[in-house]
Amino acid sequence: MNKEVMIKIRQLKIAFGDYVVIDNIDLDVYKGETLAIIGPSGTGKSTIMKVLDGLLAPTSGSIVINGQEVSEFDEDAWNEIRKNMGVVFQYSALFDFLTVGGNVAFGLKQHFKLSKEEIDNRVSSLLELVGMPDSENLLPSELSGGMKKRVGLARALAIEPKIVLYDEPTSGLDPVMTTTISKLIKKTQEHLGVTSLLVTHDMKSCYVCADRIAMLYKGKIVQVGTVEEIKNSSNPIVQAFINGWEFKEEENDGNK
Repeated sequence: MNKEVMIKIRQLKIAFGDYVVIDNIDLDVYKGETLAIIGPSGTGKSTIMKVLDGLLAPTSGSIVINGQEVSEFDEDAWNEIRKNMGVVFQYSALFDFLTVGGNVAFGLKQHFKLSKEEIDNRVSSLLELVGMPDSENLLPSELSGGMKKRVGLARALAIEPKIVLYDEPTSGLDPVMTTTISKLIKKTQEHLGVTSLLVTHDMKSCYVCADRIAMLYKGKIVQVGTVEEIKNSSNPIVQAFINGWEFKEEENDGNK
């Protein structure tokens, strides 16, 4: 069965001087799926996210998002793409001076011409979707970490995006809230049909909400597969990461 590709990455290289962070990777994200990118800290996961959101220009390679080649887009062109793309940041990045309702409505007011009633109705329905009904008038300072993550998700979904990028969405949360947010990501995919790219080091979260997982190691994709394929991988790098083992390359030269 042919699958429509929403994000197509080919030979993507990201380097800072002589330091290569991402080394000529290929990756597809299919329409309606949640693809998780996992890997050790400092391996380039969040760098990929910055490139896909237009915050960082690639050194070389091709990036096609929803049918458009974006690798050489200027800021105006990126702003058009962002109208169909929501981002959930690692630290929520809520505006402290705005209420919960104001935060969720921010993108709507910035990108669309809607009446106050239309905005209020959409904000209300989204807050209900993420389990925070009637919280419009609260301030970010009154919220727990998990509640801030939920508001961040509602804000990302407010523009009715085709694609949502998640940067470490469960970072800093306790195990119960981690599971809650992971289930919420899955619920969002199922209810709204969005295409999602999830960058995380949290395997439990991946197992809850991802359809496929890509393992990034030293700037290269070492394996892409379903949750079950990754769990049962014969790749020693993948097994070491998902099980929390120390990986010693010199002991695994024969497996490469």
